[in-house]
Amino acid sequence: MARSKRAPVEAAAQIELLASPTRIEIVDTLEALGGPVSVAELAAQLGRPADGLYYHLRQLAAGGLIEEEVTAEGRRYRSRTRAGDRLRLRYRPGANANAQAVGRVAASVLRVAGRDFARAIADRDSVVDGPLRELWAARGKGWVGPDELAEINRLLTRLMDLLQQPRDARRDRLVSLSWVLAPLEPQPARRGADE
Repeated sequence: MARSKRAPVEAAAQIELLASPTRIEIVDTLEALGGPVSVAELAAQLGRPADGLYYHLRQLAAGGLIEEEVTAEGRRYRSRTRAGDRLRLRYRPGANANAQAVGRVAASVLRVAGRDFARAIADRDSVVDGPLRELWAARGKGWVGPDELAEINRLLTRLMDLLQQPRDARRDRLVSLSWVLAPLEPQPARRGADE
């Protein structure tokens, strides 16, 4: 059954399901695997016990963020998106439930990124320089115009495209990439500071 490209998730209740780092990892892993998997297969990829995933899988399936299939071999789970695509959230900035839920998801994404980094930095075999570098944490801050902002978005889109390739013999290393792009407002000078 071919899955069609779905509209971005906008409902705050659905977005809120992803405020759990475990659920973010489940959705990311299902998308990376690209097809239906058993709970045991998913647990092996996540390095977690299978019995700790059932609750989260039921919540995600009930919320329409993943699909559950019941086969002769048992239950299998997969991304709700077609292969090579990712679940997308629609942001509605302002003082509303959508914005609050998206903010909680962003905080969870950063918690997962911190955990991923901590696990990788503890592994002596992690590559930390050169063209095959796989471990890197950084923060950049700078001034951009419309052309540079468009280029940043083009590059970020390209990075996501690279991560959406299906697994095969050449692509056998699972990695995660997290980032936050946010406009900053100039902060007012502190009282008593020279202008």
